[in-house]
Amino acid sequence: MAEAAPAAAGGGGIGDILATAERDFLTRNSGEQVKISGIEASPVAIYFSASWCPPCRRFTPKLIEVYKELASQGKSFEVVFASADQNEEGFNEYFAKMPWLAVPFSDTEGRAALDGQFKVSGIPHLVILDAKTGEVYTEDGVEFVSEYGVEAYPFTPDRINELKEQEKAEKDNQTIQSVLGTTTRDNLISNKGDKVPISELEGKYVGLCFVVDGYGPVVEFTNLLAKIYEKLKEVGEKFEAVAVSLDSEESAFNESFAKMPWLAIPQGDQKCEKLVRYFELRSLPTLVLIGPDGKTLNSNVADIIDEHGFEAWEGFPFSAEKLEILAEKAKAKAALQTLESLLISGDLDFVIGKGGAKVPVSELVGKTVLLYFSAKWCGPCRAFLPTLVKEYNKIKEKNSDFEIVFISSDRDQSSFDDFFSQMPWLAVPLEDERKASLKKTFKIRGIPSLVAIGPTGQTVSRDAKAQLMIHGADAFPFTEERLEELQKKLDEMAKGWPQKLKHELHDEHELVLLRRGTYDCDGCEEMGNTWSYRCDECDFDLHPKCALGEEKKGEEREGKSTEEAPAGYVCEGGVCRKV
Repeated sequence: MAEAAPAAAGGGGIGDILATAERDFLTRNSGEQVKISGIEASPVAIYFSASWCPPCRRFTPKLIEVYKELASQGKSFEVVFASADQNEEGFNEYFAKMPWLAVPFSDTEGRAALDGQFKVSGIPHLVILDAKTGEVYTEDGVEFVSEYGVEAYPFTPDRINELKEQEKAEKDNQTIQSVLGTTTRDNLISNKGDKVPISELEGKYVGLCFVVDGYGPVVEFTNLLAKIYEKLKEVGEKFEAVAVSLDSEESAFNESFAKMPWLAIPQGDQKCEKLVRYFELRSLPTLVLIGPDGKTLNSNVADIIDEHGFEAWEGFPFSAEKLEILAEKAKAKAALQTLESLLISGDLDFVIGKGGAKVPVSELVGKTVLLYFSAKWCGPCRAFLPTLVKEYNKIKEKNSDFEIVFISSDRDQSSFDDFFSQMPWLAVPLEDERKASLKKTFKIRGIPSLVAIGPTGQTVSRDAKAQLMIHGADAFPFTEERLEELQKKLDEMAKGWPQKLKHELHDEHELVLLRRGTYDCDGCEEMGNTWSYRCDECDFDLHPKCALGEEKKGEEREGKSTEEAPAGYVCEGGVCRKV
């Protein structure tokens, strides 16, 4: 859940904040009551959390770890759990794992008062304050504990600023030893268990590869990186890679590391967690490139490698000059693109129709072909399919030189067969090596996605879905010239529309006709573009056709089954994307 906005500091000490007229105590999970006046620890953290909240369940073990470590060091610190659980059973089960105090679950008003005092709008939320004065040190306790752990103690603004200054100094004076080593460890490990001194990496390019066992995009990337790694070794480049494990289980790390030809920071080493913050990790896969002088050259070259595939080795070490060479090669390759080069690989020179009938790719040459990236498990894909079938049939009625080819991301044959049975077009077989290269060629990050290939085999649109949603079958053949023609037609139509109107779907304010970019219509919930009847105050948009009554509102939307997306994907806003 989202972090809450900062709250104003409370007045008085911890007793004034936590005690009520009816209650002057807190409880432990053993049932013991602890007088609030007897709390001598400072600082004190108020932990707003709940058992039903996944981000809370992920953060709580980290807070427990910090709490116990500070206790073992004899440092004064206490935590008070303010539950947002909906029933006592959930509270008891969750609180049983916590070594600190809690506001009794039965004190509903007391817990609500704390929520109000600190304006808690999202959990987990950790307020850390001075127990004697009630001064709030920070409302960003979740962030600071997650990022700095015990090093953030006593969690005062001065301490956090000190840590940030230290990090800045570390980056200014960065060496390969400071990046990879600690005060107690100056070596890395191989997957055979050998210890390799970090000093052996000095003077080399070093790639830090953040890894998670079993996460598809990372597995695919590390397999590709392994081939590039071996090629760079073969041609004599001074390059080494180091795995930075984000796995919580050693067995999971060992399983994935066994397949990697490079080195690693030992699993569970706190340096792994620190590097996540140090390099501001935002996505996976990530490969940070460190230069021979120990300085960071690129915070993530994974996208470059992903885009160019194995040929990316020719761009090493990914300097501006080398990247320009890669770009020119990619441009030249794109200029030579044909439908055959996209859909034929060795003996795989066909797509399939109903019943698995093989259709030679040669029969599609000279046509406009839409490559349809989709999957049954993807809710937005299921919702989009009826629209695509309708527009496909309209286009086919007038244009025989048109076809769609389905490229599936389904996980099993039965799902593929069931989804494909609803489609009147062709497909690449489910277990087919061409799918991976097509996704890489067109940088497919989310589904459903439609790529339009023109009669010459050149790509005419990488976002034919948006064009189809906006213009329907009229978007054919999806070229820039056709879209410009449609745009002019739409602009002419707009001259006859009212500048303002009232609509039953939004009777609070008038809607004003505005030129817009892409938006989602709040009437039919489909994509719109260029013109909208809009209320800026309420962020409300209607298609002109919805606003002017040309289409019935509230058409039933299909594809809303409860099938879940696979690990590594999140579905929202009409598309399923890799996390």
